[in-house]
Amino acid sequence: MAEDESSSEGLLQRQTTGEDRVRMVARQLSEPRTVNWIASEADWSHEPTKRVLERLVDDGILHRDDSGTHTTYYPDYRRQAMQEAMRLRDSGHTVEELTDRLADMKTQIRDWEDEFGIESPNQLRGTLANESLDADEEDRRREIAREWEHLQRRIQIVGFAIREWDFLAPTTEPAEASS
Repeated sequence: MAEDESSSEGLLQRQTTGEDRVRMVARQLSEPRTVNWIASEADWSHEPTKRVLERLVDDGILHRDDSGTHTTYYPDYRRQAMQEAMRLRDSGHTVEELTDRLADMKTQIRDWEDEFGIESPNQLRGTLANESLDADEEDRRREIAREWEHLQRRIQIVGFAIREWDFLAPTTEPAEASS
């Protein structure tokens, strides 16, 4: 299996440029990251990665934060959410199917709240201090906390797609410019 992984990584290297890989990594960011982290993920050197990131900032795709000890880059979360809502709208699913998915995600969160007697992923992480938990249960709770946060984000996006279903419909006519 390791051979398959290394050959697929080699294929990715041969079929994409460093800039392509930086752009792919940048589009998938879910939290602010440094140039070094992005360069490492993209398997490209620091300076060219930084130039690509700066162009993405100039284009409004990424934001730069210089307030910490290290400059970080993060996506425009509003743009990401809007694009994801449009993908959901265009996916061929009906609004009823998305509503069912939304209900399933909320049910899963309610089940975790009931199982652990808590109300948030961070409260679940706080239960890791319980000395009676074994390593497997600690790992399970950490994974549930990550999944819970993911579902919370998905609920917001799916809910937005449902609320704005008609607005997000693809248009067949070009928008007219107002004079």
